[in-house]
Amino acid sequence: MQFSLNTLVIKPSQNLPISSAVILLHGYGGDGKDISMLTLNWRRFLPNTVFLCPDGHEKCPINPTGFQWFDLSREDPKYVLNQSIKAEKKINKFIGEVKKYFNLVSSKICILGFSQGSMLSINLGLTSDENYACVVSFSGKIINKEDLQKRKKSNTKFLLIHGDLDEVVPATNLLEAKDFLLRLNIDVKTNMIKGCGHNIAVEASSLALNFIKEKL
Repeated sequence: MQFSLNTLVIKPSQNLPISSAVILLHGYGGDGKDISMLTLNWRRFLPNTVFLCPDGHEKCPINPTGFQWFDLSREDPKYVLNQSIKAEKKINKFIGEVKKYFNLVSSKICILGFSQGSMLSINLGLTSDENYACVVSFSGKIINKEDLQKRKKSNTKFLLIHGDLDEVVPATNLLEAKDFLLRLNIDVKTNMIKGCGHNIAVEASSLALNFIKEKL
């Protein structure tokens, strides 16, 4: 299979039929292989699910072996917003390819992201023409509330997870995102992981798995 983004594809074992998909978006400077580690334990609990872990479409300047979804070299909010919307278009094209190849509808697809990938997963979950099964956000935040509110189309259900000791994306972003989503009448659950920094703890992984199982 050939997708527009270089992608690590993890199919069900024993050639079981595919009835759902989880798309995992890595963080700034990472790659699909990094975030695919989540699937090692998840596969046996989601036996008919294909996991897709694409690399970002741009090389990351701070990590030559890693990728980014959008440039963070400039702190200008307008620039960051424009770059993130460009990334959204790339990922939406990729999602369309996934739906066609595996013959899946949006309600059978979960979008998951960590950090920068999480920021995009939030946008994707609200701006799609149809609801996804769910969105899971690890250590994320909303890039631009005003823009996202204007572009909102759908009511995908959300799970936001954050470490209370996150030094990269402060945990207050979870509270702000929750408030924003509730104001839009979005079904949102949140979990603050105690003693966790900017990473996906085992507890966070288990919470996400249970949420995804319920929605798929």
